[in-house]
Amino acid sequence: MNDAALRIQELRELLERHAYLYYVLDTPEVSDSEYDALFRELQTLEAAHPELEDPNSPTKRVGGAPLKQFEPYAHRLPMLSLDNAFGDDELLAFDGRVQKGLGREKAVEYFAELKFDGASISLTYVDGELVTAATRGDGTTGENVTANARTIQGVPLKLRKPLAGLLEVRGEVVMLQTTFEQLNAERSARGEQVFANPRNAAAGGLRQLDSRLTAERRLHFFAYGLGAIELAEPTPPSFGKQSSLLAALKELGFPVRPEPRICRGGEELTRFCAEVLAARPTLPFGIDGVVVKVDSREEQEQLGFTARGPRWAIAVKFPAEQAFTTLNDIIVQVGRTGNITPVAVLEPVQVGGVTVSRATLHNFDEVDRKDVRVGDTVIVQRAGDVIPEVVGPVLSKRVTDLAKPLPPTVCPSCETALVRAEGGVFLKCPNSKGCPAQVANKIKHFVGRKMMDIDGLGEKLIDRFLEEGFLSDVPSIYALRDQRENLTQLDKLGEQSVDNLLAAIEVSKTRPLERFLFALGIPELGERSAKDLVRAYRSLEKIQHLSMEELQGIEGFGPRVSAEIWTWFEDEDNREMIRRLLQAGVAPVESSGAVEGGAFEGKIFVFTGKLDKFTREDAEDLVGKLGGKASGSVSAKTSYVVAGPGAGSKLAKAEQLGVTVLTEDEFLSMVPAEHSLGSAGESIPTTLF
Repeated sequence: MNDAALRIQELRELLERHAYLYYVLDTPEVSDSEYDALFRELQTLEAAHPELEDPNSPTKRVGGAPLKQFEPYAHRLPMLSLDNAFGDDELLAFDGRVQKGLGREKAVEYFAELKFDGASISLTYVDGELVTAATRGDGTTGENVTANARTIQGVPLKLRKPLAGLLEVRGEVVMLQTTFEQLNAERSARGEQVFANPRNAAAGGLRQLDSRLTAERRLHFFAYGLGAIELAEPTPPSFGKQSSLLAALKELGFPVRPEPRICRGGEELTRFCAEVLAARPTLPFGIDGVVVKVDSREEQEQLGFTARGPRWAIAVKFPAEQAFTTLNDIIVQVGRTGNITPVAVLEPVQVGGVTVSRATLHNFDEVDRKDVRVGDTVIVQRAGDVIPEVVGPVLSKRVTDLAKPLPPTVCPSCETALVRAEGGVFLKCPNSKGCPAQVANKIKHFVGRKMMDIDGLGEKLIDRFLEEGFLSDVPSIYALRDQRENLTQLDKLGEQSVDNLLAAIEVSKTRPLERFLFALGIPELGERSAKDLVRAYRSLEKIQHLSMEELQGIEGFGPRVSAEIWTWFEDEDNREMIRRLLQAGVAPVESSGAVEGGAFEGKIFVFTGKLDKFTREDAEDLVGKLGGKASGSVSAKTSYVVAGPGAGSKLAKAEQLGVTVLTEDEFLSMVPAEHSLGSAGESIPTTLF
């Protein structure tokens, strides 16, 4: 059970991080296929261990949080995500669930359409005129990008047939492949960084602060459905089916694609998906699958929703795109924690519209298992992402005398003998303090966006400062202010750039304590667990001196996690690093602590299901400030369970134990007015196109 709990926590943190990089920052680090594999592993583990359910799990939420540069926009109806189907068997299983849910055996009519590989957007029209455009965000709250949407081809500023009242139209912003190639050629000629792929170029263009830059991306829009409908006149009959809806949207002035088709039953669906997959290379824009929806709105209402999405729709995901190329070399990279990662150096090849020259090999056990050798023709796959993967060699093309690659025995950065922990898969450099590669990666981690967020101190500049001797370790970041005059003498670093960097370093000194702890790179202490640690003990001084027993008393901190954290703080070099940071003026903002005699003193709360009016994190923080405790599991000691839609095993256990169950509104009514939580959005709708 401990192993399962640890793996579930690890997967949740990984998926949250990758979702943030993908949906918010447009800088993904793993392929879609890798993300899907992690997601499915988590789903399987959670199904096997319902007692470890967490309403904040990536399997129960949509996307990531919006950036703060734009005004937040609360969707009237959530933009929910869809479950995925991989292959015909899972698609036919979905058809079986729909038939059972509708209580009939005859074939169900589905509307099957392309799954665009772009950025979702919701357009709000009042009396026929565009008033707001918003990104998907986390599904409940997005970003107001109205000025940018007005520059996008295909977004009507006025409807061709004005409707009295409010209408939300939803669709996808995409970049055509020809546009992508033209823009990259232009950027390359100017010496600028080329775009990774059309999807990221479209998503990044939609979220430019300067709408003129959005216009330069020459984006397109295709409509596929509706959100809220608040019309002064009766809802048009054409809105009653997905198939007739697209025709109605076209009449209103929205571009729609001609490929969608009505399919009767699962067999017709599988044939349509096969046709689309075969036609995929000929389409003018990227797609990564097919979206299947029950065509009838009445039947959609009958089927309803889970906490994560509708039961009447599914996304059929296509296999990752692949290509053949030559493996020219295998090089070794050293990570922040000393893990040794083999990387394939490839003959450049086009995969999914992107030139790929490097790909991950994960670890040397994988190199051996896949039996890839320098000189092999290898299969490279990606799914519109920037980190492709070597699937394996094409053995029929192998030259017989190719040698098997041998794992390194010493670190390529510091020449320290490598070690492997018992049962571990990674070779590791144990020279954590003196290995140049580890030092560089620790600094890069420390300054990251979710850590100390030092704007302007990017990877290339860190490498340069290390080479020039301006940086030597993490605390030396805060000594750069004493090197201002020398920094301004460096090529391409003017006074303004240096001053901006030093200002960003100064601002970072007062980041919240949980971000400071996360930035330190303590093994097993991720973003979420750092928040849990601060919520439990609140001050850096206390946290540094916690015993193993105190650490294990924190919800979710098992023996391995606690041992890693305790060992890190016991290391005198690490203590000295913290002392140097504090002496340099770093002053992490510590929690204000619980209100003495607070309204929730002595009470234990558990939050479960989809919470629409506040985030679980905000609610748990508030419980702590009011003297109570937030727990992740239900027991006889639990005072209240706050349950939203989709609550499962925790709700059942609360009812079994006789624990008081509250709705979100009932919980909010218990919160003193001066500590009230704001609404995070509307509740789950009963219908949604």
